[in-house]
Amino acid sequence: MLGLNIGKNANTPIERAEDDYIACLEGVYPWADYITVNISSPNTKNLRDLQQDTALDRLLERLKNSQRQLILRFEKTVPLFLKIAPDLDDTQIEQIARQVRHQGFDGVIATNTTLNRTAVAQDPNAHEAGGLSGGPLREQANHVVTTLRKSLGPEFPIIGVGGVLNGSDAQSKLAAGADLVQLYTGLIYRGPPLVAESVRATRSA
Repeated sequence: MLGLNIGKNANTPIERAEDDYIACLEGVYPWADYITVNISSPNTKNLRDLQQDTALDRLLERLKNSQRQLILRFEKTVPLFLKIAPDLDDTQIEQIARQVRHQGFDGVIATNTTLNRTAVAQDPNAHEAGGLSGGPLREQANHVVTTLRKSLGPEFPIIGVGGVLNGSDAQSKLAAGADLVQLYTGLIYRGPPLVAESVRATRSA
């Protein structure tokens, strides 16, 4: 299964971000099994502004309209998943949940990397810019998954991401409410065996 991630270019003004998303959606649609709409990378200036109510509603609506046209053109349905940040309060998460349901999105990926440095405050590199991933992100990401599950109900697809370094961490994602678990930083430290360990742990969950 191939999931492809789309977002705006770093040098595209935020006011024209929607055009980038539509162009990317049209470009990758024939090849993807699902498409991640990334509005939460902390490394692209102002990107997270798209998580705000009006901007998000407009973007999701345009993407769904484009998806409907692409379904007819390519005679296949490629699900759209919205990838959100961990640095949201419960009210913001609940609002996003309402919007993805209203616009007919197919799922949510929670979460991207965090700007929060509380968990690494004593680290000499804590001041560095960019998104923080790995173990320090785990509980924050799990909280977002739990809040989404409460807001979206039992059937809406959620992919849990962030801080999975062992099988127990993968299991915690399912316990929080995720349907699937995604890995990234853990693969750097553990390599492919982490996948097998996570599968074993989640099968017994």
